[in-house]
Amino acid sequence: MFVFVCAGCGAELTTALSQVALPVHARQKYGNGAQLPLLMEPGTFAVDPDPWGGPWRMWDEIDPGEAEARGIYAPVYALSDSAPGASVIAPGDIRGTRLIPEKLGGACCGLDGADGPNMDCEACGLPVATRVDDCSLWQAIRLSPDAVRRVPADGIHPVHRSWAELAEKGQAIPPFEPIATWGGPSGSNHYWSWSPRWEAAAGQALAHLLIASQGEPVEVPGGLTADMFQRALDTLLPGGPPKRRAVLAGPGRPSSEAGADILLVPVHPQTGRTWTPADTAAASAYLVPLPLGVWLWLVSPQPSLPVPASGRIPLDVLRDDPLPLLPNYLFRADRETLQHTLVRLPAVHSPWLRTILDNLTRGASAHLF
Repeated sequence: MFVFVCAGCGAELTTALSQVALPVHARQKYGNGAQLPLLMEPGTFAVDPDPWGGPWRMWDEIDPGEAEARGIYAPVYALSDSAPGASVIAPGDIRGTRLIPEKLGGACCGLDGADGPNMDCEACGLPVATRVDDCSLWQAIRLSPDAVRRVPADGIHPVHRSWAELAEKGQAIPPFEPIATWGGPSGSNHYWSWSPRWEAAAGQALAHLLIASQGEPVEVPGGLTADMFQRALDTLLPGGPPKRRAVLAGPGRPSSEAGADILLVPVHPQTGRTWTPADTAAASAYLVPLPLGVWLWLVSPQPSLPVPASGRIPLDVLRDDPLPLLPNYLFRADRETLQHTLVRLPAVHSPWLRTILDNLTRGASAHLF
């Protein structure tokens, strides 16, 4: 457990927090006017290795060698020049701070952090954090790495859960959820949607699937896994019979990955480490990371359709009146997460991958996203 303190005066700025992996959707901007929930679970923090927010430099102002030193292997519109390594926490875990009135920005429905740190230390006035809660952005507070220090806290130190425990007791993330919107003349509203977290997870995984494909057609398992990936893979990769096969693999799964070229595997939510197979025969397969909650639902999907029953319908049986709410559009991976991931993988130097990336940047295959 850790507490963050002001680098200027040493005042405590947070409750005691345990470190977890940064969520895949940390940089996601979703929809238009959507009210997204907390990015981080209360009592946790994650470190963002990349810079975030202004000041910005356009791509033509950056030497390619400098970009690669920062882990960027293909052109982007602009790069943040802020300090990397911000710690991201839930807004309810902040202490001893206040908003800076002249740094609240001109965002739509809340704070977007465009003006830089918008919270200062109540004790000494040092700008220490940026609160983000605007529409279409995940609510979070980013602690400035050059303005805070992390110190050990007294109390119980959480133990990293084993893969077996995560497979048995981990929390699955449903693929559908209601999205709240800001109230208009008729008040607040919501619509039923594919989960934003699933769309971000698909964007990251799709970047790895493209690299794992080696430019050849890829087949993924049917059902929800196919809903997530197959349409995009068939559009972005050459046609023809599948030459590479992807399967779901991970803790508690039967050893069905024999002969598979690609394994869709979970990421540990605390450490951020990708599960690796013990079977040496599968050691050469490309590992495609998925958030644990998404992976758990894919390997053990919950029922989402009515189940026929005779007589009185038991309370635990889903009913067909009204019908279950489902999105009215095909699944779409998050384009920005896909691009953010792809430009940070050295394999993007391959000409065929650069062509895909360039087409994405120009807005080609917009129906996929």
